[in-house]
Amino acid sequence: MSPIQNIVIIGNGIAGATAALEIRKRIEASITLISDETEFPYARTALMYIFMGQVSLPHTYLYPTDVWKEKNINLLKSRVIGLDRAAKTITLTDGRKLSYDQLILATGSLSILPDCEGIDLPGVCALYHLEDLNKIEHQLLSNVKSAVIVGGGLIGVELAEMLIVRGIKVSFLVKETSYWANALPEEESQMVSRHLAERGITIIPNEEMSAILGDQHATGILCKSGKTFSCDFVGITIGVKPNVSLFSETGLNINRGILTNSFLRTNDDHIYAIGDCAELSEPAENRKSIEAVWYTAKKMGEVAAANICGEKMVYEQGVWYNSAKFFDLEYQVYGYVPNAIEPPLKSHYLTYANGQKSTRFVFHEEGHVVGILAMGARLRHGVCEAWIKQKTPLNEVMEHFDKANFDPEFTPIPFKNLKAQSRGSNTRKARNLVSFIFPFLRTRP
Repeated sequence: MSPIQNIVIIGNGIAGATAALEIRKRIEASITLISDETEFPYARTALMYIFMGQVSLPHTYLYPTDVWKEKNINLLKSRVIGLDRAAKTITLTDGRKLSYDQLILATGSLSILPDCEGIDLPGVCALYHLEDLNKIEHQLLSNVKSAVIVGGGLIGVELAEMLIVRGIKVSFLVKETSYWANALPEEESQMVSRHLAERGITIIPNEEMSAILGDQHATGILCKSGKTFSCDFVGITIGVKPNVSLFSETGLNINRGILTNSFLRTNDDHIYAIGDCAELSEPAENRKSIEAVWYTAKKMGEVAAANICGEKMVYEQGVWYNSAKFFDLEYQVYGYVPNAIEPPLKSHYLTYANGQKSTRFVFHEEGHVVGILAMGARLRHGVCEAWIKQKTPLNEVMEHFDKANFDPEFTPIPFKNLKAQSRGSNTRKARNLVSFIFPFLRTRP
């Protein structure tokens, strides 16, 4: 194997940036990290805080700006417009060609935009890139008073909070009966819907947009049901998709994302794909082939770097984890928690703090826990992950659940405030919490 001289990474998100730094720990090859969005890698998850004035863009940089020079990693702000696998070169917008010995594709995601009338009107915006943030800022200069956000999910809530702080009336248009019901079990979905309503957001359930109304500017939306809703701004947050169109004619194997093996290598031995644009050919049980979250992207960057440098490392998805906030309602999920609990799974659901907080334990009918979903509380990652990895029995998890309590500010909940519900595939019964006493479940005073 000839020595690696040039490594090119397309995309400077957490996946690409991690790969660059991990490679530099191992070898002295030339490393070029390319992005057309920003010069320095930044945390895209902080976009809403930039918009709300809580931080500036430099405060969101993943690392101090001098790190890249110290590590001799070349940062290049440019757009890639071509890939020649035979010549092992990429082409930039200015016509320059860069050669590579190993190429890492970390091009991330793009917002999904519906193919409907009015989608290109001023006053219609998505939220994913810094460019989107700038576009939203510009659109709000036109004295926007009301907005409809189409689609739920975590990005939708971020956009809603951004608009609410500007004094804009917000409505959510969702296809389901309640907010994010396609991802959350019914009780948690209803809890989030209530939480949003308490912050002045109107949920419009069971509706699907068919067109955006307006001539020179968005003035409302038309639903498939025939109903119309007036607004000055339309936010599109129906989801994201892998940003892979540039590579569609290159001969790389692409399904929804760029297909990789367990080492994150594509069908080209000189090209790896990581982060949101990568799709695992053989995902683990109960895991998706594309997982567009921060920690998986970072882990992929570490694994690709190791393999490029000659260390044979398999990418293992491990125990699924995600966290977010719906305004000030915290959300954490560990392991497998589907929106519908069906055999061989069952769940035990607890609500407390007058229905403002909850914990759900999903367990196999054989008894071991496979997932934990907490709303309104923080849990210790390592503890929950270990329980799921070790297939810990439900009764043992519940007996020692105080070990998972993360927030020292919490105070004990009175026993009378606890309610429990057990669910199987066809059973759903509420019962008094007699046999399960949780002195460790806590709430702020």
